[in-house]
Amino acid sequence: MADSPLSSKNSAAAKRPVVIGLEVHIQLNTKTKLFCPCSTDYIGRTPNTNVCPICLAVPGTLPLLNDLAVALGSRMGLGLHCEIQNYSNFHRKNYFYPDLSKAYQITQYGLTIAVGGYIDIEPEGRPKRVRVHHLHLEEDAGKLVHPTADGRLTGAAYSLVDYNRGGVPLSEIVSEPDMSSPAEARDYVIRLRQLARYLDVSDGEMESGSLRVDANISLSNPDGSLGTRVEIKNMNSLKSLERALEYEISRQNKVLDSGGRIVQETRLWDDAEEVTRSMRSKETASDYRYYPEMDLAPIVITDEQIEDFKRAMPELPWEKRERFAREFGLSGEEVAILTEQKELARYYEETIAAGAPPARAANWVRMEVLRVLNETGTSISDFPLGPSVLAELVKKVESKELSSTIAKDILDTLSREDITLDEAVKRSGASAVRLTGCLLDEVVDRICAANPGVVETIKSGRDKKGGKMKFLQGLVMKETRGQADPSEAAGSLSKKLGA
Repeated sequence: MADSPLSSKNSAAAKRPVVIGLEVHIQLNTKTKLFCPCSTDYIGRTPNTNVCPICLAVPGTLPLLNDLAVALGSRMGLGLHCEIQNYSNFHRKNYFYPDLSKAYQITQYGLTIAVGGYIDIEPEGRPKRVRVHHLHLEEDAGKLVHPTADGRLTGAAYSLVDYNRGGVPLSEIVSEPDMSSPAEARDYVIRLRQLARYLDVSDGEMESGSLRVDANISLSNPDGSLGTRVEIKNMNSLKSLERALEYEISRQNKVLDSGGRIVQETRLWDDAEEVTRSMRSKETASDYRYYPEMDLAPIVITDEQIEDFKRAMPELPWEKRERFAREFGLSGEEVAILTEQKELARYYEETIAAGAPPARAANWVRMEVLRVLNETGTSISDFPLGPSVLAELVKKVESKELSSTIAKDILDTLSREDITLDEAVKRSGASAVRLTGCLLDEVVDRICAANPGVVETIKSGRDKKGGKMKFLQGLVMKETRGQADPSEAAGSLSKKLGA
């Protein structure tokens, strides 16, 4: 029977300290599977077509390790400040479930490719370091489909299995139980996803299954010891992760408040009902009967190879944030937005390299380029306005050849139509002489004549906060279609009204 919905949680949720650890599975950017030459491109494919005797575990076949997966796993480990092990090996993790054609999973256990490490998070502006216990490589399982009439998790009369995903290489990152709130868990996953994308290790898309999260959560006992741990699965978005943890904190508090005890188990998050449901009792290592995979040689990574991996590392997100703040004088908010995506950071730097002032370029990329990308659903990689064109547009604004208002209209035009910047400027009418001097004063006279009440308020000294003056200035800019300089418009109004 389902537990009560999330909305029923009470104040008891804040009583006991929360302890959260995450297991994050990241699909590695390889073209072929971890132990066979089958394609990893399973999205939208006909079920059970990207398979072969190896990933279907036909007797007599032998796995062959994908070297690129080892390199990508090592790169991710280095990004997490882990120690790359010279020697690691694979084990068989036994469990009988239809999504594993072999009835065991090939994974690393005990001797993993990377150990230790950490990642710094900053939920709601509060810096915190989350330790990483280890990173290991493993193959993915197949996908089970449970057809139901209403799309719920339970009630299916039968299940179907698609092995296209089976054997796809994963890196599993296991954190220490260092997180104490759903917000911290969410920020941890965001930072991991950003790192994976910067390193070209994975696209990190939760919606397509490239990044999947299992959460382990417990409430501390009165003596400070850890309570019974519960695992939560089936969270396919950051929102689902946060809400599942919020619900589970409330549920466990209610159980303990009523005198009950928490059972160690695995629970599924039901996104439709916003509840967790019991799936199975939680297994321990002995339940999986781990033993070494005898068909695969150990992974040996020399010190020289590790040094090669380090030399090939790109600039990491936090390194780029520090450099942008130092070199370009940007604020923390500006840096955070501009470095969120590696491609956006590159676009910004190329705009500066083409001659745009760093501060002005940052404002245009953050406010206008991202606005257009959001409105059109376009990625920065497909944005039709190149950095050099944006730089020329920004320089025209900086030199007061164009007003910001008209320049924004031009940017919109260039994002929709395949024309040059000069053509867009001519079409906007901005090639005319800018309104200054007597021409600007005439516009100011008309605006003031049309708004006598506002003028009287300003002249009488009752416009204490300057709102009325800003109102008139806005009308002047609208009347001139942005061809007046805002500071000149303000000056002309002040002169006329004696303000």
